[in-house]
Amino acid sequence: MKIMFLPLILFPFLIFSQQSKLSKAVNYLSGFIASEYFNELKSSNSDLVLVDTIYLRALNYFEGDYSEALLALTFTTVPYNEVPIVTPILKNVFYYPLISASDSIFLKKNGQLPRYLFYDSPPTEHGDVDKQAHFYGSAFISYSITIFDLGNLIGYFVEAFEEDFKVQSKIDLRDIDVNWYGKLFGESININSETLPSQVMVIRSLRYFIFSL
Repeated sequence: MKIMFLPLILFPFLIFSQQSKLSKAVNYLSGFIASEYFNELKSSNSDLVLVDTIYLRALNYFEGDYSEALLALTFTTVPYNEVPIVTPILKNVFYYPLISASDSIFLKKNGQLPRYLFYDSPPTEHGDVDKQAHFYGSAFISYSITIFDLGNLIGYFVEAFEEDFKVQSKIDLRDIDVNWYGKLFGESININSETLPSQVMVIRSLRYFIFSL
């Protein structure tokens, strides 16, 4: 199980009025992904097309506010509604709640999240179901904070945090890689607002095939 960094970093900020706005957006987007309409889209579209569809729905919901949309997408695409954390010294376990939809919508949403995003997405039931949250979290940081280049720093921080708090056994290099592409996406929409997530995600696969020639 993996934990995203944004819920921890942004929690003091989210307990104020932003939380209500963000919660409503997460509920709305989760309901869209869990809907029968989205399930029908899954039968005739690739997962990358579905990623773009969710992204455009979020952007429309926030009337073109990219920062708000990226933040809501980060929480919406996290496939957990709470995460266990084991403190490194006392070894105490506590569960950190994440902003999410109701249990029924949350579970159905998880079942319909796009998960085969890259050339090396595991051919399993879960695939890369957690990678969108990494991607959008890094994109949010990259897009919203332009004074300092924190994208790479935050990406490495979450991996170190996961290792230190025993949420996973070792640093996931693929997570770090996806964090970098999320950062690239955030930078790209600052330059060209028409950029879609799939256009950046596919670069990861193209780079692999180019360098393997």
